[in-house]
Amino acid sequence: MFTGIVEHIGTIIDIVELDTTASGGGGWSVTIGEAEHVLTDCHIGDSIAVNGTCLTVTEFDKSSFKVGLAPETLRRSNLGDLKIGDKVNLERAVSAVIRFGGHFVQGHVDLTATITSITPESNSLWFKFTLADPSYLRYIIQKGYITIDGTSLTVCEVNDKEAWFTIMLVAHTQAHVTIPTKKIGDKVNIEVDMLGKYVERILEPLIKGDGNGVGGYLEKCVKNYLSDK
Repeated sequence: MFTGIVEHIGTIIDIVELDTTASGGGGWSVTIGEAEHVLTDCHIGDSIAVNGTCLTVTEFDKSSFKVGLAPETLRRSNLGDLKIGDKVNLERAVSAVIRFGGHFVQGHVDLTATITSITPESNSLWFKFTLADPSYLRYIIQKGYITIDGTSLTVCEVNDKEAWFTIMLVAHTQAHVTIPTKKIGDKVNIEVDMLGKYVERILEPLIKGDGNGVGGYLEKCVKNYLSDK
């Protein structure tokens, strides 16, 4: 579990698409450098969010650490597009004593979004995003939480008809995350607020039924009402 409050910005120093070393596991691996800040209490097997993606540390030293990327991670996130020298947002998993400043973030990226506009206003920046899958807009609400490349942010606007949403970055956030370095057309990782997904998961069978011809709770209420009439 994470908070979406980015602790540090690291740099990609190595990418191996078929890492046959013991720490690579025969898959895609990425090594992040300039990461001393998040490695002071690190252990093999710890979770560190890289651009909002919860990944497992398989090797580390004083200033860098390696993680493996599963095929599902490559499909869902922008991590497969990373290049050596790219900057990434880093956050360690929460501990029992941390101040919870963002929102409940799982580090499970749902999909990517594309930056479609960047507009300055005073010392802040507006960003407009278009989702790779517009169906996820149902989980995004005005003034609700969203995680973008691991950064907990507040949604400003949602346009269901045109399938976009916006956020605004204040000056402090601009100085501590990677989003301001991106350009129109770049992809970012999106994790929607998990509470919306849980509510949908609970309510859908109550309304629609079990999918085997058995109606849901709402249908039963209507039938009971009509029967009483």
